[in-house]
Amino acid sequence: MHNKENIKVLKFGGDCIKDSSHILKVVDIILSQKSFPIVVVSAIYGITDLLIEGIIKAKEKEVNVSTTISILTEKHYEIAQDSIVSDSVLQSTIKNIVLLIKKVERLLYGVSYTEEDTAAIRAYITSFGERLAAVILSGILEDKGIKSNIIETDKIGLVTDEQYENATVDLKEFKINFKPLAANILNDEAIPILTGFFGNAPDGKITTFGRNGSDYTAAVMAYGFEAPLLEIWKDIDGFMNADPKIIKEAEIIDHLSYFEVAELCYFGDRLLHPLTIEPIAGLGIPIHIKNIFNPESKGTIISPDEYIDEYIIKSIAYNPNIAMIRLHGSGIGYKKGIVTTIANALSEKNINIFATVSSQTCINLLIETKDADESYEILKSYKGNIIERIDFQKDIALIAVVGEGVLKRKGIFARVLGAVSDNRINIEMASAGASEVAIYLIISSEDVQDALKSIYKEFFG
Repeated sequence: MHNKENIKVLKFGGDCIKDSSHILKVVDIILSQKSFPIVVVSAIYGITDLLIEGIIKAKEKEVNVSTTISILTEKHYEIAQDSIVSDSVLQSTIKNIVLLIKKVERLLYGVSYTEEDTAAIRAYITSFGERLAAVILSGILEDKGIKSNIIETDKIGLVTDEQYENATVDLKEFKINFKPLAANILNDEAIPILTGFFGNAPDGKITTFGRNGSDYTAAVMAYGFEAPLLEIWKDIDGFMNADPKIIKEAEIIDHLSYFEVAELCYFGDRLLHPLTIEPIAGLGIPIHIKNIFNPESKGTIISPDEYIDEYIIKSIAYNPNIAMIRLHGSGIGYKKGIVTTIANALSEKNINIFATVSSQTCINLLIETKDADESYEILKSYKGNIIERIDFQKDIALIAVVGEGVLKRKGIFARVLGAVSDNRINIEMASAGASEVAIYLIISSEDVQDALKSIYKEFFG
């Protein structure tokens, strides 16, 4: 039996399994582990998008289904054929691929015939990307003489809420369900390959976790196994202190705290799923971001410990897809329950509020640009009485200046504001204190690059 102290959860994203050369590097990394590897795998790069597009096209024309299935088949056949030497293992792997793709085909024809495209159906169809990737990875390991077991995460008690495409795991329920299976896995010599990205609602229907959902799955598995370490493998070295597309001098960040990563993922840097930290926070499990092309690199270490470096600021992230809705009214800031009422009205339509900033006469809501028009229509029904006017602004962006110590070290907020204003950039709104590790700015979208460069120069030179 493998002890909990001698295991490690490894998650490999779609960018790690684009083709046979990528996936063979993944296999080398798995086989090089000194600890018992518990593997969580994403869909092959581009497959989730292909399935989503396939659902849309299936509704348009029945003939489109065969095109989607052809591309899906060709991609997986190609990787299997290029990666597996043994003819018998290859044929067995292709047989398993065919069985899964036949299910996808039937589901897409169902969408075409019924013209029904619900969140539950989309979640079920897109879950096959991870199932297919697990089959290929298992086949390659078998080809190298290594036994593995594919464990589909809708069959292990990974119970979620009913948000089919943006689900959250019921961690307590999962822990109870998973405990006996975890013991069986650790008693076995076979390497477990778990499908990322999805679980199931209480009624058994498939639910998914959204973009980068396999990160969240891996964190839930680390929680379930009480693993001492979670490694998330990418095709880059780790988090950077700015977007390298804008700041050419941007560098890898060696060390981040849980809180810093949570802020970066929530507001700007989508390197990890925003909920990745939540399952492991109580256990203090560290995360290492690693690069399959540079496995010896330290990458980024994420731990529960507060770590303040000389610069204070660790990273400058931004989100250009932000809109701001303003609710105006005399005394609106003092109206009891108004923010809760508004939040509930939007959450019923799965619209997320990034932040709220209130004054006596105005409540400002930060939401995604794609939700701005729908939010405006929903909130129009509340006009009259306390809400006198509603307007919104789309051409804005949010900048998050993140680092442990931003509130503890005097003058940091002033330096951020000064760096931006010295470049003659107007700040629509600024906030310090809402988070212990971040300062937020709202500016015009057209000023984002100049603002980022100004702040970066102020703190990193």
